[in-house]
Amino acid sequence: MTASPDLGTAQLASPDLLRSVFRRHAAGVAVITAAGTSGPVGFTATSLTSVSAEPPMLSFGVGTGASSWPAISRAEHVGVHLLGEHQQELAATFARSGADRFTDPTAWREGPEGVPVLDHVLAWLVCRVVARVPAGDHRIVLAEVVLGDPAGAGRPLLYHQGRFTALRD
Repeated sequence: MTASPDLGTAQLASPDLLRSVFRRHAAGVAVITAAGTSGPVGFTATSLTSVSAEPPMLSFGVGTGASSWPAISRAEHVGVHLLGEHQQELAATFARSGADRFTDPTAWREGPEGVPVLDHVLAWLVCRVVARVPAGDHRIVLAEVVLGDPAGAGRPLLYHQGRFTALRD
């Protein structure tokens, strides 16, 4: 028999409830990039999900109030970068509002389809955007994988309890 939750402490749905619950959910950390009209844009995402193997597709969420949203809303292609545990500062840079994300020490180059590709990541993909689905104050971006490189070295960076962390042995 499984113990049932204590319904006496249940909370009504709210943004705070959702945040509290998802702080307990460990997630991999990715940086999404795109070419913008006045330079490259990017943001840290923990909402990356594999959607389909045939065709190879993924999804991620982006807030419509995010500084990267205008470029992502128009981009035909995006870059998806899986970060390693050695890249906590890079994750923090791309998560920080108003940060100049593509200046030193961020190492990057222009990749296929003009997408900014970050160096020294665990893996990267260039994806063709196929849909942007409204979801509250966010959009869920569906993208088909065009090409990439899974050969980076290291272990994944995780986000848990409101901070970046690494796997424990």
